[in-house]
Amino acid sequence: MSSLTHLPKASLFRCPAGSFGWAPLASTASLFFLIGFVTWLNGPLISFVRVAFSLSDVGAFLVPLAFYIAYLLFALPAARIVSRTGLKSGLALALAIMGIGSALFGQCVGLRSYPGALGGLMVIGAGLTLLQVTVNPYVSLLGPHEQAAQRIAIMGLCNKFAGILAPIVLAAIVMHNISGVAEQAQHAASPTEREAILSGFTNAIYWPYLGMAALLGVAACAVFLSNLPDLDSPAPLALSLPGFHITPRLGFGMVATFLYVGIEVLAGDAIGTYGQAFGMPLDQTRFFTAFTLFAMMTGYAVGLCLVPRVLSQERCMILSCAAGILFAVAAYLTTGYVSVLCVALLGLANAMIMPALFPMTIRNAGHHVPLASALLVMMFSGGACTPQIFVLIKPYIGVQAAFLVLAVPAYLVLLGYGVRFSTERGVRKTV
Repeated sequence: MSSLTHLPKASLFRCPAGSFGWAPLASTASLFFLIGFVTWLNGPLISFVRVAFSLSDVGAFLVPLAFYIAYLLFALPAARIVSRTGLKSGLALALAIMGIGSALFGQCVGLRSYPGALGGLMVIGAGLTLLQVTVNPYVSLLGPHEQAAQRIAIMGLCNKFAGILAPIVLAAIVMHNISGVAEQAQHAASPTEREAILSGFTNAIYWPYLGMAALLGVAACAVFLSNLPDLDSPAPLALSLPGFHITPRLGFGMVATFLYVGIEVLAGDAIGTYGQAFGMPLDQTRFFTAFTLFAMMTGYAVGLCLVPRVLSQERCMILSCAAGILFAVAAYLTTGYVSVLCVALLGLANAMIMPALFPMTIRNAGHHVPLASALLVMMFSGGACTPQIFVLIKPYIGVQAAFLVLAVPAYLVLLGYGVRFSTERGVRKTV
């Protein structure tokens, strides 16, 4: 408890919702649920497209690449849009764009056009980019700074609960016989028969994605008509603002965010491919993403109870990075289901990293928070790069070594950031 002596005693028990109450927090939590459901469909989608389009691992992992590269391409334009439209209109527009992307993805998969399906995923990613640019700083600034990690942990619980449901729902509706479809296609008597089998498989995803598009449209209307408070409507955003420069806190934080999102996506989306490397069947590995997300939910719940009552958010982040290193090494030293369990437990380690990292990085950005937030959201493109590196190097060094060499250095960088910029060390003057 000595690490919290710099905090007023009352702040340890203050409501994390702040002066605005629980209504805005509940509304944003519902948005994070939608974000989680859409985002964490990518894990089972990798297995789906591998079978549906007869792809290699490299081709199948274009799914997270197309999805997360949108953050790099659209973050700054998204920040400019939000600064002009305001909070509610920006959120509504983001949800509408996600709905368009969902409809496009379902239509293109039904037509067996993989490039079109990837385009739909990029449109969804563009909508999510606009949503993230707005909602992350909104949650961070909705109450006291020292409880920002609590608020983001609440968002994370909703996000990851949706993420647990997403692969289960997709597996039940679309992928309930994926191993059988793959085997039937492989042993089809003719190319025509094989195409008929795969077409029936891909058509099953059309209506679920159309339904999700409709739901996102309804959510867009609901947000537009809501009474969410505007915190600070920034002036129109330019690519460079007077007085803005990338401080060590922001620059190092951008690198840390890029590496963190890459490892979070790797642990969630690639765990199925990781299990298949041990000979585990598709009927089992299609659910593995849900295990990682369940571990993350557990981590969020623990963090919500401990921060800041027992641990500061910075100290919690440092401990989480250390746990990530331990789980990554354990995954390398074990095999089979034990190794897969260690990868899933990375979700437990990852849970409280971003809730501390985001508010730490934008702290003291002042009226430049929208631009700083946009730069951080650009770094979510780490989710595009790290999984691709993983599938490219694993044939040469093995799946376990590939995971280790990507995870451990990332956690070390994150650990260094937590130590360097922890407010407990009195480094506020360096920002």
